[in-house]
Amino acid sequence: MNTARRGFTLIELLVVIAIIAILIGLLLPAVQKVREAAARLGCQNNLKQIGLATRNYHDRAERFPPGITLSTARPNYQYLGWPGRLLPDIEQDALWGQIAQAFATDPNPAVFYGHPPHQAIQGTPLTAFACPADTRLRQAFEQSGYKFAYTSYLGVQGLSQADRAGVLFPDSAVALVHITDGTSQTLLAGERPPSAGMTLGWWYRGWGQQKNGSAEMIMGVREINTKLPPEQCPKGPYSFSAGRLDNVCDTFHFWSLHPDGANFAFCDGSVKFLRYSANDILPALATRAGGEVVPGDY
Repeated sequence: MNTARRGFTLIELLVVIAIIAILIGLLLPAVQKVREAAARLGCQNNLKQIGLATRNYHDRAERFPPGITLSTARPNYQYLGWPGRLLPDIEQDALWGQIAQAFATDPNPAVFYGHPPHQAIQGTPLTAFACPADTRLRQAFEQSGYKFAYTSYLGVQGLSQADRAGVLFPDSAVALVHITDGTSQTLLAGERPPSAGMTLGWWYRGWGQQKNGSAEMIMGVREINTKLPPEQCPKGPYSFSAGRLDNVCDTFHFWSLHPDGANFAFCDGSVKFLRYSANDILPALATRAGGEVVPGDY
């Protein structure tokens, strides 16, 4: 006996499609949140490694690394940023050896991109310095005929390039004993994606705004703009707030690709996610010996 096979009616099919669409709509935000959480955790781990490496450097040199070297005294590592100084402490001894050799043979260190041995180094992306949320940093970018790799993390030099109240500033040699505000209350480094156009944010060497590393690998929490004309970006001071990758003015303040705030490493090796609502207390956290009272609920 033959039995007729009953198929779906059009209404039933539309109902099934609608249910699938609803489920996808519910699932996609959850997947996005998981990805964002993973990227934020990976970024925090990077900063933890940076904090640990910086303490190891201090144990060896009895001071934190200079934020950027401007001095021409020998050994001459002119325009080398603090990330490069940490390479032996993040298991990059071979790359540090290349850096030492590049400087030893450089006839003119003041031109930081001209010597061929520097070029392979400056174009080497390092995952330790790149937030996983910023997929741009998996590769080098070309500027003026040379390739450069970037960092998501800038050293906190104080309030702005006009002062040296923080820990990582030009030719700094800050030791733990100099951090009288307390290492758990003093910022070491924080997040800021490389600038729109990838003109600022090189991890190896760089001039920054005024050949002082500002907005390159170090920055103040109330930084001022001395690079771009005022009709393009206000002079500032800039505050801790959300930014956009396509806004060149967001080069001049700390922010991240994570929702609501950014990760910061402190001088005691801890890492905290600070929300943009913490903007008002950032100046107190940025100084090593300001004597400010910082509330404990930030």
